[in-house]
Amino acid sequence: MGVENIILGLGIALLQLVFGLGLAMGSVYLGLKMFDRMTSGVDEMAELKKGNVAVAILLGAIIFSIANVVQGGVSGLTAGLAQPGLTVPMMIAGLVIGIVNLLVGILLSIVSIYIALSVLDKITVDINEFKEIAKGNVAVAIVMAAVLLSVSFVIASAVAGMSNILSPQSLASSLGWA
Repeated sequence: MGVENIILGLGIALLQLVFGLGLAMGSVYLGLKMFDRMTSGVDEMAELKKGNVAVAILLGAIIFSIANVVQGGVSGLTAGLAQPGLTVPMMIAGLVIGIVNLLVGILLSIVSIYIALSVLDKITVDINEFKEIAKGNVAVAIVMAAVLLSVSFVIASAVAGMSNILSPQSLASSLGWA
């Protein structure tokens, strides 16, 4: 392995780190904003300042759920670009595919959180989850967090599957580059 390849690999890794961090923070921000809209009447930051553990558990689960999906997308991006024998067009195509996979994953994670919480609300007709969270009901927060985390694992698997199917190698093969 030549020095050029090492430098290129380190450059790609640094780009992935910066890009992944930006996407992670942006997606967490969007996820928290979406949650804020769902919980009208609850000021999450004020509740955190008061020490509301239920709100903290649920916000932590949202952040972890989104990060779990983003991590899968960043991992797929890294794996796709680190393959030996890739040409520059294949690397660019892999980068574009990886970015699209990440964006789709972020969108899927935010939408799935919304759907999961909506379905849980429909299933638990006798419980107003958000009022319970505002009152500090830790038991409800734990159940909601478990639902969110479970959904995030499924979505992360779907994003990883997309990354495997839409790899630079499969793209190169289908376009006749390889």
